[in-house]
Amino acid sequence: MSWSVSIGKVAGTVVRIHLTFLLFLAWIFAASYSRGGSAEAWDSVIFMVLLFTCVLLHEFGHIFTARAFGVATPYVTLLPIGGVAQLERIPEQPGQEFLIAIAGPLVNVAIALLLIAFGGAQITQSAAAIDNGQISMIDRLAAVNLFLALFNLIPAFPMDGGRVLRAALAVKLGYVRATEVAAVIGQFVAFALGFIGLLYNPILIFIAIFVYLAASSEAHMVALRAVSRGVPVSHAMMTQFASLKPDAHVDEAVQTLLATSQGEFPVIDDAGKPIGLLARGDIIKAIKTLGPDARVADAMSPGISTISHRSSLDEAFKLLQEKEAVAVGVTDTDGRLIGLITSETIAEMMMLGDALPKDTRGPWGRAAGA
Repeated sequence: MSWSVSIGKVAGTVVRIHLTFLLFLAWIFAASYSRGGSAEAWDSVIFMVLLFTCVLLHEFGHIFTARAFGVATPYVTLLPIGGVAQLERIPEQPGQEFLIAIAGPLVNVAIALLLIAFGGAQITQSAAAIDNGQISMIDRLAAVNLFLALFNLIPAFPMDGGRVLRAALAVKLGYVRATEVAAVIGQFVAFALGFIGLLYNPILIFIAIFVYLAASSEAHMVALRAVSRGVPVSHAMMTQFASLKPDAHVDEAVQTLLATSQGEFPVIDDAGKPIGLLARGDIIKAIKTLGPDARVADAMSPGISTISHRSSLDEAFKLLQEKEAVAVGVTDTDGRLIGLITSETIAEMMMLGDALPKDTRGPWGRAAGA
């Protein structure tokens, strides 16, 4: 995630802090200082650091449970609105997704119970009073952990409750249909949060927008993955594309960028085998830092995810998701690049399939809309 800095690694997962989180802490300090002086300012900052430590533990609840099912977890990022654990994939088995999703809120419940049992915390105030310096810090931490557990169980993506809901629905409806239903419910929840935000708290409006967009994105991604299953990769790959040689100058890449509609350019050797990828952002960065006479090899990202031309499209989609690749190369039996797959090509195939009459058999070997 851009605008993030790594602060270390925990159990193989890189922990990142988004720069807006640091700005958020600075704002908390300034607001508290103006209200009650340095003592209240430092109290507020310490409380927020402890709170986000609990958020980090929440995310590691997801991470360790995901690892138990063989799902890699490369990094976790702390944002002002909470934490985001990057899982390479979300298991489609309802039981596995349920356990991964519920693990986070259970961590918060466990923290609250430990604070009550061993720290003497008392849950006598609502989570709305967490910024009240008259309440002890341990009481506020216990209250806010219970609030986080309940808030995250709201049945809307990307909340844990949205994934719990999908897991429950998937038992009867199947993964794709369950996602569609859960996404619609999530969007209704977003509208409700936005309405409440208009009346009481404007922050809820921003949360509502985030939830609505996340629910739509989740449904779209699952639909893309579903339509790619069983489809030969050759039916969706781009075969007409521009490529670059590693010894070419960056100004040649600029001209190629302007002359085509591509945003990513594979870099191939003399044998036609892919050795790297040069994206639009790489070209712009190279022009600024290296100059137009720099070689493509110095500006490209080395290596490119590839699959065989005999593979199915869902394998390419899996690479796009798990490796966060912008493009996947398709190679022939000799390893030469013969095609490219991007999220856009899969989306275009999906739109074409939706446009066909439902009783039409498309070139992907199954009835469109099935």
